[in-house]
Order: sequence, then C-alpha cells, then structure tokens
Amino acid sequence: MQLDRDKLLAHNVTVPQVLAAIGKSDANVGGQTVNFGEQAAIVRGIGLIQSTEAIRNVLVGTLGGTPVVLRDVGQVKIGNLPRLGIAGEGTDDDIVMGIVLMQRGAQSLPTIHAVEQEIDTINAGGVLPPGVKLERIYDRSDLIGVTTHTVMENLAAGVLLIFVLQWLFLGNFRSAVIVALTIPFALSVAILILTLQGESANLLSLGALDFGLVVDAAVIMVEAIFRRMAGRSHSIGAGRITPSRANRFSAILHASSDVSRGIFFAAAIIIASFLPLFTLTGIEGHIFGPMAKTYAYAIGGGLVAAFTIAPVLSALLLPDRVQEVDTWLVRQIRRRYEPAASFALKNPVLTLGTAAIALVVTVGSIMALGVEFLPHLEEGNLYIRATLPASVSLEAGQPTVIQIRHIIASYPEVERVTTQHGRPDDGTDSTGFFNAEFYAPLKPTSEWPAGVTKETLTTELQHRLQARFAGVDFEFSQYIEDNVEEATSGVKGANSVKIFGSDLATIERLASQIKIQMMSVKGVADLGINNSLGQPTVRIEVDRLAAARYGLTPDDINTTVAAAIGGQSTGDLYEQGTDRHFPIVVRLDSSQRGNIEAIKRITIGAPAPSGGGLVQVPLSEVAKVHFASGASFIYREHQERYVPIKFSVRGRDLGGTVDEIRARIARHVVLPPGYHLEWAGDLGNLTSAVDRLKIVVPISLLLILVLLFANFGSIRDSLLAFSVIPMALVGGVLALVLTGTPFSISAAIGFVALFGIATMDGILLVTAFNQQINEGLHRDDAIAITIRHSMRPVVLTCLAAAIGLLPAALSSGIGSQVQKPLALVVVGGMTLAPILILLVLPVLIARFSHHRGAHGHAIRRHHADGTPMAPA
Repeated sequence: MQLDRDKLLAHNVTVPQVLAAIGKSDANVGGQTVNFGEQAAIVRGIGLIQSTEAIRNVLVGTLGGTPVVLRDVGQVKIGNLPRLGIAGEGTDDDIVMGIVLMQRGAQSLPTIHAVEQEIDTINAGGVLPPGVKLERIYDRSDLIGVTTHTVMENLAAGVLLIFVLQWLFLGNFRSAVIVALTIPFALSVAILILTLQGESANLLSLGALDFGLVVDAAVIMVEAIFRRMAGRSHSIGAGRITPSRANRFSAILHASSDVSRGIFFAAAIIIASFLPLFTLTGIEGHIFGPMAKTYAYAIGGGLVAAFTIAPVLSALLLPDRVQEVDTWLVRQIRRRYEPAASFALKNPVLTLGTAAIALVVTVGSIMALGVEFLPHLEEGNLYIRATLPASVSLEAGQPTVIQIRHIIASYPEVERVTTQHGRPDDGTDSTGFFNAEFYAPLKPTSEWPAGVTKETLTTELQHRLQARFAGVDFEFSQYIEDNVEEATSGVKGANSVKIFGSDLATIERLASQIKIQMMSVKGVADLGINNSLGQPTVRIEVDRLAAARYGLTPDDINTTVAAAIGGQSTGDLYEQGTDRHFPIVVRLDSSQRGNIEAIKRITIGAPAPSGGGLVQVPLSEVAKVHFASGASFIYREHQERYVPIKFSVRGRDLGGTVDEIRARIARHVVLPPGYHLEWAGDLGNLTSAVDRLKIVVPISLLLILVLLFANFGSIRDSLLAFSVIPMALVGGVLALVLTGTPFSISAAIGFVALFGIATMDGILLVTAFNQQINEGLHRDDAIAITIRHSMRPVVLTCLAAAIGLLPAALSSGIGSQVQKPLALVVVGGMTLAPILILLVLPVLIARFSHHRGAHGHAIRRHHADGTPMAPA
C-alpha cells in the first residue's frame, strides 16, 4: 500500500490510522453455533482480505460525513520486499540459490544421494513453473570421491610394499603371504566396529592408517616362528629329533610364547600412545579422533590375528623344513651393522655423546621449525570473498561483482563461477551489501596450462583483482575451509586479531594502528579490518519538549517513521482457493521518502488543541533529522565489544608470522587499560590443541612407563626400553626439516605415534637380552646374541611402519595434505630409528642393565622342539 502524503493531508488521515484500519478489516471470527431444528450450524464472521480490491475499499476515516477509503489516500500495488542479496552464475546475473544443510552427525554420501533423488522428483513433478529447474552448484560428493580414491591408492600401495618388504627380509614367500593375510583381517575388524557404531570409512578414519604398524605384531610372531622352525629343521638334520606333527606344533607354540608377552604389551603401549588423539576436541578432534579409533580397532584386530591366524597359517603353509638364511638385503645390512655395533660397544662414551648431540640438534631444529595449525586440505576449488566499501548499496555494488565474476571465469583453470552478493533473505547471515562471495570450482590439474599451480593462480588472480578494483579487499580460501573458519572464529577469514574494549571509536583506532604494523610483515595476505563504524545513517532524534507541546510521545513519532519510511506489515492478503497469503505492507511513496527534505515533511497526527480531531505536524517540528556516521556492525564476544582484523598467511608458516606481528604490536601499539587482544582462527585452534597436548602427552608417556614396568617388573629395564622414544624423534624432525614442512597438529600426532612404535622395538631388545641372561649366558655373549638376533625384527618392524605410510608421505593428490606431515614424521622417524636403536640401546643395556636372570639364577636353554639342552 503506497500512501500519498498530500492525499493523507487532504483527507486528514494519519499513517497510524491506516495501519489500524487495515488491521481491523482483515480478520475472521467465530460465533459458536446456532441450532436450526435438529441441526447445529457454525457461525463465522468473514472479514479476511482476499483481493487487492478489498484493500482499496478499507475504511480509514470520514471527512465531512463522507467515508474515506484507502484508494483515496494511496495506491494498492503488488510489489516485493526490498532485496537483500543477488546470486549469479556464468552469464546469468540473477538466479535463485539455496543451500541444503545436513543434520549434525549424518553421513555425507547417503544424504547427498537422498537430496539428488528429491531434486529429480521436483524437476520431474511439475512443481516448478515452466522453464524453471533445480541444478546442483556444489556438493561434497566429488571431493569425497577424489579423497577416497587417494586414500585407497595409498593403502593398497602400502599393503603391497609391506608384502615385498617381508619377502625381502625373510626370503620366504609363504611367510610374507602369512603376514599379508593378517592385514585384511585387521582391517575387517576395524571396519566392522566402525559400521556397528554407525560411522563410515573415509579420509578421516583411514587417511593415515599404517598397516605396517598394524601388522608389526604379526611380523614379530612370524619372524619368531620362522626362526624356531629353522632351528627345528637343524635339529632334525642333526638327528636329535624326528619330524612329527607334535614337535612342529611345539616349535610354533614355543615361538609364540617367546614373543607373546612382548607383543601384547607392545600393542597395549601403541594404543596408549594414541591416548592424546582421543582427547582432542574441535577441528583437530574431528580430523584425528576417527583415525585414533580406527588405529585402536585395527591394532586390536592385528593382535588377534598375530595370536591366532599367524600361528595357524604358519602351521599350514610353512614347509616342514625351512632354513634360516639371511637374504641378500639382510646380509648387506648385517655386514655394515655388526662392525658398527661392535665399535659402539667398545666406545660407549663416543656413542652416547654422539646420540646426545643428535638429540640436542633435534631439539634446536624443533625450535627452528615453522608452526601452523593444520595443512590445508586441497578441495579443488577457490572461494573468494570481496569486501566492497562498507556504505555501498546492493544496486551500486552489483556491476562490480559481475565484472569480478567475469575476470575469474576468464582463467582456463576455472570451470565456472557462482556469486553471492549481499545476504540471504532468511536472516542466517547478517553481512551487508558490501560482501560478495565467489565460488569457483577448478578443472582437474591435468587440464591446466603447463607450469601453473594453484599457488601461482591464486597470486596472479589476487594481483589482477586488486589492481583492477581499488578499495576492494579480497580474501582467498576454499569452500569447506571458509565455512569451517567462519563457524569456529565468528569472523569471515582464516585468521584474525580481535581487539576487545568498550568504546568502538577507540577500538577502531587501535585496529588501524595494528593493521599498519601487520602490513609490513612478510607472509601476511588478505589483510582487512571488519569496520564497525562508518555506516551512513539518517538519524531522527525526537525532541521530547517539542513533541510534548503537541501532545505526542516518542512512540507516536517512531510508529509513523517506521511505517512511512521502512514500511510495516499490518495484515495478510489470503489468496482465494489456496493456502497462500502475502503481507500487506504500508509505506509512503518512494518519491516522498527518498531524501532528507522529504523525510522532514512527513507528517505526524497530533491531537487538535480544540480537543476534537487531529492536526498534521511536520516531522521537522518534533524531531531533528540529519545525516550521521553510525555503526554498521557491532561484534560481541564474552559480553565485550570487539573489532576483528582478518588476515591469511601465504608463503610462510603461521607461527613465525604471528610471532613477528606480536613483536611489532608490542613495540608500536599501546593498548589502553581495559583493552586486550585475542587471536582467533587457525592460531587459536593451534594454541588450544597444543595446550591440551601439553597435559595429555605426559600422561600418555607415564602410562607407557607403567605398562613397561608391568611387562618387565623392573624400573631400570622399563627406562631402558623407554629410552628409544627420543631416538625415534630424531628422524621425524629431520624429515620435517628436509622437506620444509612446518610443525603442525598433524605432525604432532605423528610424533605421538612414534612413541608406541619405537617402544615396541625397545621391548624387543631388552626382552631378547633378558632371555639370553635367563638362559645362563655371559653379559657380553648375551649382548652379542641380542644384536645378532634382534637386528632383523627391529629393522623389519621399523621399516614396515615407515613403508606402510610411504605412499601417504609422497602423495600429492587431493585429500593427502592433512595426513602428509603425520606420514612424513613416521616415515622419517622409523627410517632412522633402527640405526639409533640398534647402536645406542645395546650400549645403554650393557652399561645400565642389572638383569641377573630369573630369581637370581640361570635357566637352562631349550632346543627348537622345546626339549632342554645339556648344561654348558
């Protein structure tokens, strides 16, 4: 309903009268029932407005005894609510876009398939107007498919490499088959438990699953059985025993008993080392929590397979006579290792000093590593946010948005571009008309021009847009990444500095000072302030004394202002024959509210001095109308106001960049009392995760020590086995340094995984030495036999763990980025760990072990078939 101010004056009608008249003319009532003979009839009073003509005939007053209806004071038109946003795609500058939200905890692919079926039903069901159809712009299915393919490729390659490694070290094809067959069993156990829990196998649960770690128990078991079976074959050849099913099973049983305790505690320690992963929350918890559970389930399955499937398959598949002969690879390793071990034992001070220096260098390298929260998962798209001047209107900003979309679409690497300008109509996003977002899925990299990477594409596109559109800030991210960042920090940006305080003007001044300091820091990109002030505002300040002279209250004036300028709904038009209804909005004609002078002339109905009727008072008589600069956004958190400065980091690690920013702020910006800074985004997540790990990791290490003590019953032996943990860290840190990979939560989880893997090898060596002492050997002979017998299982278990994640460490496909630092740490740590463990730990055992045999005396040694040997 477009009211005409002059006609309102002519008919002495006010805007509140129009609102009240429509409200009274748009209702149905019930009058209970009336009995007509034996029937009861319902009484209904019909007053709903069901046509535009009915609106025109609504009575709003009388003038000189003549009724005044709405058609006398304005026009009834079918219009629309003011637009809050515009979506576009390709060459179509105006489309309707919607977002389907998945319920929390639901599975992605089933939900996507259900949505696709519903869209097909809508498109085929004649629900939409002719020529209109629903089309998918984006869903996660493509990303899920690509990442799952990457994960499965890495897993398959890891399984194959473990099989080849086992074959190369044992030289026996059947033993390699036995180890390989435990992998599907362990994986089946993990998937079965995940399925029972209603979870899915995906990038998060399987992305960094190391089958080398899972089958380490089976590797140790099969290696021990193989050695016992070789000893049995030697005894048969020497004529000490005759081949029989009984002594075959006895050899397998004794081999199992030799290592079963160590295997069990090693598996328990590996699971204990993953304890920190179960305590992670937030983004890192969602990423690594599923992986921790999958590891625990798979290791449990691998443990069951080592105690059941491996012995049974060994009894069925291994030939009756086997010969333990070092393969060419093992001979080459042994030829280099045994002289080195002998040298290390003869020079313990030099060996331990070199190890100590390596640890010191490792600690120094850790301090020098860059720091980031998590590597960015490559999604195969660009999500670009453009921030126009804060006061721009929707209509004025749209041509710029269209030009930006066309520039982005002009790149051959871009598949298409979809834009969102402004905000949606449902109020789910409070952003203003200055906000424009561009979603640009990218073509497969195989179709890109030679030499172009996503980094170079992003850099070139950013420089071109900034040069073309001065005064517009651009931020580059990815679709899911952008949504997660905004949801976690409340700011549209990867990282942000939040300046908290009470006065917005002071906060904005501090934000400008901090931005100036951040501009000179290398690595800072997409820098911008989410300004709270600077929004042009028409302020209508009621003059209470002047209003009182006319008998008006502020509410009387504000009611007219709200309806006349902004429009006010006062009822609904119900369409006949349907259940659709549309709001009836009362508002002045646009020509009578489009500038300050027109607003001043809006009239307010005041009581006439004579006591009867109304007088029309111009708004300028009872209020001050003027332009002012006001707040466009007021950010609040922890019951405090704040202004965020958003930024991204490119070409440098996050930790080093933020440290330099903090140093510059401390030198050049003085915060008044009551004002403080908080860091949000990736840095806030990193700080939260590190603080949690600082508590949980020591608890995990203490639990590992407790398990070691439960295994050995000796604090000294427990500490000896525990000493391998820092040895494993050396290779992990070296891998990060050599590849230029910053320290992140993913890398931290890799180091946590090393705790359990390395401790297992420590258990092997200490247990082997103790067994030799228990069998009555001299300490020097026990050390020599421990070195000779432990070399192969230690190297094999370490390399199996490393090679299982080697495909993930080398992978560069979509979906590999988050797990890559973890894989690099494990591969680097487990590749170098055998050298340090096999050289340093024997020296530590020879120097510090006080093991004297079970109950203080020697135990007689046994043949491979379990019969006791004669005393030496």
